[in-house]
Amino acid sequence: MSTVRSPQPASLAGLEPAEAARRLAEHGPNLLPGSAPRTLWSMVAGVLLEPMFLMLLVAGGLYLALGDRAEAAFLLSFVFVVIGITLAQEHKTQRALESLRELSAPRALVVRGGEEIRVPGREVVVGDLLVLHEGDRIAADAVLLDGHLDVNESLLTGEAVPVTKLAGREAGQLFASTVVTKGVGVAEVHAIAGATAVGRIGQALADTVEPVSGLQLASRRLIRNLTVGGLLLATAYALLGWLWDGHGLLESVLAGIALTMAILPEEIPVILTVFLALGAWRISKHKVLTRRVPAVEALGAISVLAADKTGTLTQNRMQVAELRLTDDSAHGEGATELPELFHELVEFAMLATPADPFDPMEKAIQQFGLHWLTDTEHVHAEWAPEFEYALSPDILAMTHVFRGDVRHAHLLATKGTPEAVIDLCHLPDAEAAAILRQVEAMAERGLRVLGVARGEWQGAAWPRSQHDFDFRFLGLVGFVDPPRPEVPAAIAECRGAGVRVIMMTGDHPATAQAIARQVGLSERAEVITGAELDALDDTALRERLRHVDLCARLKPEQKLRLVRLLREDGEVVAMTGDGVNDAPALKAADVGVAMGERGTDVAREAAALVLLDDSFASIVSAIRQGRRIYDNITKATRFVFAVHMPIIALALVPTLLHWPVLLMPVHIVLLELLIDPACSVVYEADPAADDIMRRPPRAPSDSPFAAANLRHAVIQGLGFAAILLLGYGLLLDQGLDAAQSRSAVFIALVLGLFLLTLANRDLSRPALARLPARNPWLPRMFGAVALMLAAVVGLPFLRGVMGLAVPGALALLATIGMLAAAVVWLELLRRRARGTARKAAAR
Repeated sequence: MSTVRSPQPASLAGLEPAEAARRLAEHGPNLLPGSAPRTLWSMVAGVLLEPMFLMLLVAGGLYLALGDRAEAAFLLSFVFVVIGITLAQEHKTQRALESLRELSAPRALVVRGGEEIRVPGREVVVGDLLVLHEGDRIAADAVLLDGHLDVNESLLTGEAVPVTKLAGREAGQLFASTVVTKGVGVAEVHAIAGATAVGRIGQALADTVEPVSGLQLASRRLIRNLTVGGLLLATAYALLGWLWDGHGLLESVLAGIALTMAILPEEIPVILTVFLALGAWRISKHKVLTRRVPAVEALGAISVLAADKTGTLTQNRMQVAELRLTDDSAHGEGATELPELFHELVEFAMLATPADPFDPMEKAIQQFGLHWLTDTEHVHAEWAPEFEYALSPDILAMTHVFRGDVRHAHLLATKGTPEAVIDLCHLPDAEAAAILRQVEAMAERGLRVLGVARGEWQGAAWPRSQHDFDFRFLGLVGFVDPPRPEVPAAIAECRGAGVRVIMMTGDHPATAQAIARQVGLSERAEVITGAELDALDDTALRERLRHVDLCARLKPEQKLRLVRLLREDGEVVAMTGDGVNDAPALKAADVGVAMGERGTDVAREAAALVLLDDSFASIVSAIRQGRRIYDNITKATRFVFAVHMPIIALALVPTLLHWPVLLMPVHIVLLELLIDPACSVVYEADPAADDIMRRPPRAPSDSPFAAANLRHAVIQGLGFAAILLLGYGLLLDQGLDAAQSRSAVFIALVLGLFLLTLANRDLSRPALARLPARNPWLPRMFGAVALMLAAVVGLPFLRGVMGLAVPGALALLATIGMLAAAVVWLELLRRRARGTARKAAAR
C-alpha cells in the first residue's frame, strides 16, 4: 500500500467517524503483510496426504481390480465424505483461531469527533489522532503533535535505549510497532499498513503462529509409534492370510489395509487441535482472551495464582478518601468543604501529577483537586514542568520541577510512597516514625497512601538525583479502592480447587492485609515486603513463601524472582500484571495474565492470557474452563483407544481362526465416520464435572496418554471385543450364515460405540446414569447411529455392499445379549477402577 497523506492537518477534534470509515473503506485495514489463513486447496492437500485417505484410495483400487465395482464405488465415495468432514473441522478450528486473533490484535486510543475511543489497530486510518500512554504499542507511523515521549525503537534499530520524542516533524517521528516506555502524547497518523517503516523494511508482524503444545508433541510421538507398529502388524497379517490361510493376494492386502485402518488412532491430532482451539474460543466468552493456545493446557494444572491487588482484586476506581497533615489534622469523606489548612497539600499533589494522567490514583488526585480548588489560586492548569524526575526502583517517588519567579529559582512538587518521600525530606527519626504510624493506621483501614512534599531550588545545572534537593513534608493522601464484589466467592472457589492465591502488590503491607481480610484471601496474616525479600537468599525465600500469602511493597523485578522460585518449588504459576516492567514476570510464569482494560500493550504481548474485564473472577472461570478442556481431552483419548480395540480384534482374529471375514475396509470407514464426530464434537461439548473445582490441580506430569488412562481404555475395548467375538463364534456354531452373523455383530459394535461414549464420559457413574445428559450432541449422535444402521441394513444396495443381511430373530437376540454383556463388563470394570483409586488415595 502506498503512503496516503492527510489533505490538511488534523484538528484536535480528530477525524469525524464517517470520514474515518470512508478512509478505511478506501485504503483498506491497517494490517502489516503477514501469513494468510490456510486456503481451501492447502486444506485439501493436507487431507490427501493423510494415511487414512491413502488407504481408502488403495482399497478402492483393489476392489476395482477384484471386479467388485459396487464396493469400490461405495468406498471411493467416502473419499469425498472424509474430505468434507476434515474441511468442516478445519474451518471450525480456523474460525475460532481467527476470532481469537481479531480479539488479540493491538488496539489504539484515537480521537474522533472530539471523543477518545479505543478501536482495533486495523481500523486506524491516515489522519487519525493517536492518544499514547506508557506501555502502548504505536499502531501506525505518526508525528507527535503534543506531549513528550520516550519510545523503544529496538524493533527497527536494534538499539534498546529509548529515544526521546518531542512535538514537531523533526523530533516527533513515531513508527508503527514501536513501544512507548514513558510519557503521554497525541500524534497524527501519516502512514499505515505496508507504507509504514516496519512494512517497508520487511519486518512485518505476521499473524500469530501458535506453537505446538506439549500434548500435541506427545500425541505425535504416540501416533508415529503406533503407525510403524500397525504397518508392520498389517503386513504380517496380509502375508499370513495369503501364505497360510489360502486367500488371494489382493484379498489379503485388503485385509491388511483394513487392519491398518483399524489400528491407526488418527483422531488424536484432531482431538487436540479442535479441543484447544475451540477451548480458547469458549474461554474468550468468559472475558479471557487466549493469546497462545497451548496455555489452555496449563490452566488445569495451575496451583498458585499470583494476583496483583489494584484492579484485579479491587475495582481500580481510586478516590481520595482522606488527607492527613503532619500535626495529625485530617480531612475525610463526607466533608462539605476543604479547609484552607489542606489546600497546599492538594495543590502540590496536583503539581506532582501529570495534567492528563493515565494512572487511576493520579486521575483521582486531579479530580479531587479540581473539585475542591477550582477558582482558587492553588490550581495551575497553565503550568508545565520544566524538568521531572521519574519514579525509579531506587526512589519510589516522582518530582516535577517548575520555574519560579526569581532567576534560577525553581519550585519542586513531589509525591510517592510515604517512606520514599520521608527519606527525600531528611526528617528526624522521631518525626519520621510519627508519620509512619499515621501511614500504618490509614493502611490498616484499607487505604493506599502517598506522601507529598514541596521544595525550592536555585541553580543552573540539574542535580542527578532527587536526593540532592531539600523538601518539606506536607502530608499524606489516602485513596480507597473497594474490592470487586465477585472476588470473595472466586477466592473461595480457588481454595476449594486447591489453588493457592498469593497477593503481589506494591502497596503498603497494612493495605494489603486490609484488602486480604475483606476478600478472604488468606487466614495467614503474615506479610513479606520487598525489603525483607532482598535480605533472603533463594533457599530461605523459597521456604518463607510456603507460609506467606501476602507480598507487599514489591518492585517488578522482585515479582519475577518470586515467580521463578515458586516454579522451582514445583508449583504451576499463573501471574497477573499490567505494566511494562511486569512483562518479564508474565513471560516467566506458566500462565501470564495481562490486564486488558488498564494493561499496557507490552504486558499483553508478554502474557498468554488477557483479561478483557480485568476481573479476578474471570481468571477463576478460565481455570475452570481449562480443567474442563483437559478432562474432555482425557475422555476423548480414552474413548478412541477403547473403541479401536474391538475394531482391531474383529479385523484380525477371524482370519487367524479361519472364520469368515468380519470387518472389511467399508465397515471400518463407516465406523470412523461415527468415531470422529464422537471425539471432536460430543466430547468437546461435554459440560464440566460437578466436582471440577473441588479437586486439587492435576500434576504437570499428568497426560491423557498416561499409562493408567490408556490401560483402562485398552481393557475396556478388549473386553468388549471378546464379547463380540464370542457372540460371532456362537452364531457360526449355531449354523447361522456369515451375513446374518456379521449383521448381529456389526449392529452390536455400532451401538457399542455409543455405549463406550457414555461409559467414558464419567468413570464415577454407570454408563446410563447421566441420561438424559446435559450434552446436546449426545441425542444427535444416537440419532445418527440409528439412522446409519437403518440405512445399511434396510437399503438393499448398501446391505449388499456391506455384506450384511436383515437380521433374524436369533441374530437380534444375540445382538441384545452382546450389548447386555457389554454393559455388565463396563460396569464391573468401572467399579474395579473406582476401588483401586480409593485405595490409592487412602495410601
